[in-house]
Amino acid sequence: MPALSLADVYRARRRIEGCVTHTPLLASASLSRIAGTDVHLKLESMQPTGSFKLRGATNALADLAERGIMKVVTASTGNHGRAVAYAARTLGMEVAVCMSALVPANKVDAVKALGARVVIAGKSQDEAQVEALRLAGEEGFAFVPPFDNLNVIAGQATIGLEIMEALPHTASIVVPLSGGGLFSGVAFAAKRIRPDVAMTGASMERGAAMHASLAARRPVLVDEVETLADSLGGGIGLDNEHTFALTQELADSIVLLDEASIARGIVHAYREERLVIEGAAAVGIAALLDARVELKSGPVVLVISGANIDIGLHRRLIQEA
Repeated sequence: MPALSLADVYRARRRIEGCVTHTPLLASASLSRIAGTDVHLKLESMQPTGSFKLRGATNALADLAERGIMKVVTASTGNHGRAVAYAARTLGMEVAVCMSALVPANKVDAVKALGARVVIAGKSQDEAQVEALRLAGEEGFAFVPPFDNLNVIAGQATIGLEIMEALPHTASIVVPLSGGGLFSGVAFAAKRIRPDVAMTGASMERGAAMHASLAARRPVLVDEVETLADSLGGGIGLDNEHTFALTQELADSIVLLDEASIARGIVHAYREERLVIEGAAAVGIAALLDARVELKSGPVVLVISGANIDIGLHRRLIQEA
């Protein structure tokens, strides 16, 4: 397993304190009735940038700033870029964010609004990352990976600490799964505190790179296609150093949701929980609604990863439901 320790996670929590929100863990009456057990929602959608990504980005950039590195570049499907731009502005760093043409306009605009230099490159997360690495090599930026980085993972792992401290008898946690930074971080912290907690990764059927890689037992390429869960798009990198191994070790199960299920998750969150969330954040709710998660006896926590959905799309989904 990659060289990550619980001490790294506690160090990350100290480093990001005051820069990120200690998000609520709220009981869901509607999902508890459906699941037949207590269900709680970890609302990372309430972070200042609208997603969990702020934790890992802040930890990674703070580490660089401590070492005198003040010029950073990243590649993103939207939320990581917004988080890096926010953290860079807080720390007084120069920042460039590379995104593909598939990234929704609302997410591109949000990154620009934070003062970042935005570069649109290619039609996939992988192609955007090639451009980010070019900038790193030619213009002297430090590259901040969106997920495959120990400081990023440690930052996301602080979510696992907060869950287990607030609800120590948590039996199952369902986490959106893409490149694996969020999943491996939460799973690492939770299982270090309670080894028998069941960790389920939830993703979309369309272009689930980590699921395909785990099935192949090695990182593989997948086609990136449009999906309601756009934040879960992109590959894990053929040279993945950390998140593949961590996810392989820590995942008890993985479920894939079709587009109709993800849409139902978004609608349920709005109608029953009064939450506006993006497709990537709705996959855990969708998995419960579709009875796709094998639940252990005890409380279930769903990580609600982000709120950054295009409001026009959200309105259409609600009206069509």
